[in-house]
Amino acid sequence: MAPTDEAPCILYIDDDDGLRRLVSRALERRGFRVDVATGGKEGAAMAAEYGYDLVAVDHYMPGQDGLTTLQQLRKLPDPPPVIYVTGSEESRVAVAALKAGAIDYVVKTVGEEFFDLLARAIEQGLARVRMQAEKERAEEQLRESNERLQAMLTEVNHRVANSLQLVSAFVHMQARSVGNEEAKTALADTQRRIAAIAQVHRRLYTGNSVNKVDMAEYLASLLEEIGDTWSTPEGPRALTLSAEPIELGTDKAVAVGVIVNELVSNACKYAYAATATGEIRVELRADGDKFMLRVEDDGCGMPADGSIKGTGLGSKLVGAMAATLKSAIAYDTAYNGVRATLVAAAA
Repeated sequence: MAPTDEAPCILYIDDDDGLRRLVSRALERRGFRVDVATGGKEGAAMAAEYGYDLVAVDHYMPGQDGLTTLQQLRKLPDPPPVIYVTGSEESRVAVAALKAGAIDYVVKTVGEEFFDLLARAIEQGLARVRMQAEKERAEEQLRESNERLQAMLTEVNHRVANSLQLVSAFVHMQARSVGNEEAKTALADTQRRIAAIAQVHRRLYTGNSVNKVDMAEYLASLLEEIGDTWSTPEGPRALTLSAEPIELGTDKAVAVGVIVNELVSNACKYAYAATATGEIRVELRADGDKFMLRVEDDGCGMPADGSIKGTGLGSKLVGAMAATLKSAIAYDTAYNGVRATLVAAAA
């Protein structure tokens, strides 16, 4: 009898002809469909052909005992759950069967009690198998859903990066068309700010994660772009980075990128004379569940009167980005140059 979609079909393997008949009738009265096998080899062959919902196998059988039969059942492409049947004084055998892959065992007793115990073990075993199958289906559905979301996020980050790149190109075209130097400078600064944000999304769709940015790699690329802009043969700027492998979410990465862009660009423009060599250092360190960002130079330092050089927009952006990180920039007034430090939560 092959299993169908109706009542569960059980295979009972036992060399005792009388017990086979009693077990078959008892389980059928309890709503199961039952096939029987006279020994281990026959039972293993039937299980391989029909794929039963559950197999119950006795231990003592001539020619091939239950443990050997259990091993053969476990080697099937889709092995059925197995309940092992043992004698009352054979706990060692039961333990060996459980270690070999049986899901439960039942001790043979006299009378209806054995049939009740076997039926209850079968019901519990089938319920456990159903729960495991449902769990695996749910996990597979979750994996598929996550993969779809990952693909969607990758595409979104790709499109955002492309759109920002397009905006950056428009700003560059506008900067070339204006004659006012102050406007040209402001547009160039805007273009660099857009590029800093676009690079975050570019890293999200080209990296291993769609929602985390490797800050060491990101800041290295960002500093390279800033250096290409501000370092000249007449006034070389050495930008150095010391960064631990910290990953931040998209919003935090954007905020840190804008802060670094503004602080480093400011240092490149104002810390040193136009024809002097100057170094700007960026440091990123883990600090427990927080991170520490530091940008420093050895230049002329902050104006004594507290006045702001340039339009002041960069300082406002730095303050706004620090606020989104629920933090603020701290300036070391005793430092010979400018040292700006930010400490914020990493998660």
